[in-house]
Amino acid sequence: MGTVVIAPRVIPVLQIDDGGWLVKTRQYQSPRYLGDPINAVKIFNEKQVDELVVVDIAASRSHRDPAYEVLADIASEAFMPVAYGGGLNSVAQARRVVNLGIEKVIVNSALFTAPEAVEAMAAALGSQSVVASIDVRRGAGGELVTTSASGTRREPEKADALAVRAVSMGVGEILVSSTDREGMRGGYDLEAIRAIASAVRVPVIALGGADDIDDFGAALRSGASAVAAGSQFVFYGRREAVLITYPDPSVVSSLVGIRAS
Repeated sequence: MGTVVIAPRVIPVLQIDDGGWLVKTRQYQSPRYLGDPINAVKIFNEKQVDELVVVDIAASRSHRDPAYEVLADIASEAFMPVAYGGGLNSVAQARRVVNLGIEKVIVNSALFTAPEAVEAMAAALGSQSVVASIDVRRGAGGELVTTSASGTRREPEKADALAVRAVSMGVGEILVSSTDREGMRGGYDLEAIRAIASAVRVPVIALGGADDIDDFGAALRSGASAVAAGSQFVFYGRREAVLITYPDPSVVSSLVGIRAS
């Protein structure tokens, strides 16, 4: 029998705001209204997307619970596994989200404010169901800076050290996102990907800045196990007309074999 080769995961990321509407930000600022997230999910179903991430950009900043009704609607409509992040800081919240049909929970601010809750989530749900989201940006001198709360709060811990600590809490995957590049379509922060991927043995997902298939390849060669993007899958062209899209399977298959050397 021949060897089965699996293409890298290419994951659309949908942002929702207060009210549960689909939006898209630039550097996590100035959310642009795009419509009903359910419509986007239905299109991704048709395009046979394998995996989806949904992020509530307002939950943490508003200190509120996840929008459970919206998540229930998304989970019931989606044919693919869904991961959710936003406002999660207790195992009770995480359990409720998973019970709605969401496969994975994503934690960010809780890594700093409620690490014991992250440990409890991993123990209760399993490491494969908990993802640590590590947001990075560039400081005044070009150095990597770790942030939380959608990039609004600077944290003293270095990104690679935070990744190691997150894995010690029990998380099974790391999502590394560049705040500077989010929505800008100028390519991923490859240095951040390399730093985190070399520090841990769990899968690393690259997010923030993808514009085309070449950016996916660069992230994979830098150590990412999977790539994620938002703008690339909800906008079309340089004028950014709203269009929910996803690469043809042949395009995704072209990424087979691209890994860090």
